[in-house]
Amino acid sequence: MRKLIYSMSASLDGYIAAPGDNLDWSEPTDEVHWWFNDRARTLGMSLYGRRIWELMSAHWPTADEQPNATPVTIDFAKTWRAVPKVVFSSTVTEVDWNTRIHRGDAVEEITRLKTEDGGDMEIAGATLAGTAMRAGLIDEYEVMFRPILLGAGKPFFSSLDNWVNLRLLGTQTFTGDAVLLRYETRR
Repeated sequence: MRKLIYSMSASLDGYIAAPGDNLDWSEPTDEVHWWFNDRARTLGMSLYGRRIWELMSAHWPTADEQPNATPVTIDFAKTWRAVPKVVFSSTVTEVDWNTRIHRGDAVEEITRLKTEDGGDMEIAGATLAGTAMRAGLIDEYEVMFRPILLGAGKPFFSSLDNWVNLRLLGTQTFTGDAVLLRYETRR
């Protein structure tokens, strides 16, 4: 069975976006970016909600073709395009770059995808991840905490109906004071 991993950068006070969906604070160092690149190469699939899909698909399909593209950007753009993706949305009408749209029940589809063969899946986007959290589908949490307090915005963790007990899998510290915490769900 595939693992479902919720992984994103967050402010130290737990927000993945500042008010107004502002992400200016979250520009990764090259070291952090390479960590995300290496992790993306291990994935069998990425699951996106509409908002994060719109953000990613507006940049990564051609990021490696930009005149100022760095080696880490070029590498991630190529990796991102290669990973199979599912966008959970009732409003997105067109996708590309190894992607398909799912308009039905997200919990049902994620449950089905977990039973398929293939590498681990990542889930991105607070709303979609919140749905998966409440359904008990997330196996691991990877939070790349950044050294900033936003005070408000979109939280990494959504409201839950029940506690989710976790076990620490590991930590890693990066230049620029970012800290990765990895946990697995205790079942």
